[in-house]
Amino acid sequence: MSDESTPNYQRAFAPHPEVFAAWAQLNAAITDGMDSRRYALATLAAARAIRSSYCSLAHGKMLVEEFDEPVAAIAANRHDAGLSPLDIAVMDLAELVATDAASVTESDRQRLRDLGLSDHDIAQVVLTAAARCFFAKTLDGLGARPDASYLELSDELRAVLVVGTPIDDRT
Repeated sequence: MSDESTPNYQRAFAPHPEVFAAWAQLNAAITDGMDSRRYALATLAAARAIRSSYCSLAHGKMLVEEFDEPVAAIAANRHDAGLSPLDIAVMDLAELVATDAASVTESDRQRLRDLGLSDHDIAQVVLTAAARCFFAKTLDGLGARPDASYLELSDELRAVLVVGTPIDDRT
């Protein structure tokens, strides 16, 4: 894992490849059957809440490229970005789990049920946010900066997605 095309997140896990493999397996189990757009929205909310530039950039880019979402507007204020009430509730819960999981109440979960999610779906949102905390904090703690490839994103998008560690501008 030492060639220049290896993403910085993989380099960070190089001393413990078994942990990276376990992470990949855990993430696959969490997202199995989960709507990929919902996953990206929940991840973006959790990543921004814990100031993870790497994860915010990765999932913001995914939302733009795969779903044509107005990510700059979502990141600036999801409540005014044209998202559905369900999307906003998913992001609100993911943010709350990432920042203060002990404060999540039954009414927070009921809000999602009232918008059509099952308990299984709600658990996936919670698991997504909790797992994102592990991954993002590991990257930040080990000094993994977001890859230089994110410099290709628009200035506007980078401005709202770089919320912590700056992009690795080494080429």
